[in-house]
Amino acid sequence: MTRPPSKRTRPLLGKKSTAAAEAIGRSRGCLTTKVHALVDALGNGLRLALPLGQHADSPQLPGLLAAAPGAVVADSADDTNAVLAAVALTEAEPVIPPKVSRKQQRAYDANRYADRNKVERFFGRLKEARGFATRYQKTAISFLAVAHLLAAIDWMRYCPHTLGQGWGW
Repeated sequence: MTRPPSKRTRPLLGKKSTAAAEAIGRSRGCLTTKVHALVDALGNGLRLALPLGQHADSPQLPGLLAAAPGAVVADSADDTNAVLAAVALTEAEPVIPPKVSRKQQRAYDANRYADRNKVERFFGRLKEARGFATRYQKTAISFLAVAHLLAAIDWMRYCPHTLGQGWGW
């Protein structure tokens, strides 16, 4: 005896999301996600961005500079004319080492450039949460929400008013 085909309990809501829409891209064959961050002088996260797929790093920097910082510290991959123009619009000092391929090498403050490790330490603190480090979230919105939540928790944990005493409980 054959069964009649069952009716769908839920109508199709539309096409599934694509990898590009969920900010997943390929880097050397692996699926990856990039998160860009703007941190203050103490290493606290101010702004986070999740670019689409495997887009380059330098186009993301002007979007992060909504607030006028005193200096923009970035690596030499961000040494493009567009990034330098965006930094000049915010009247900040560009602390970006010039690329080797630039014809006219610019001077930059090497002591201030040493503060770039604060961004790396910020991401290291975020990656202490295993869900963020391995991206358990399926959608880009959920992943960015978790990143913002972790940045807020990090801000409260390392707030200068608590002097590193944690939650104070």
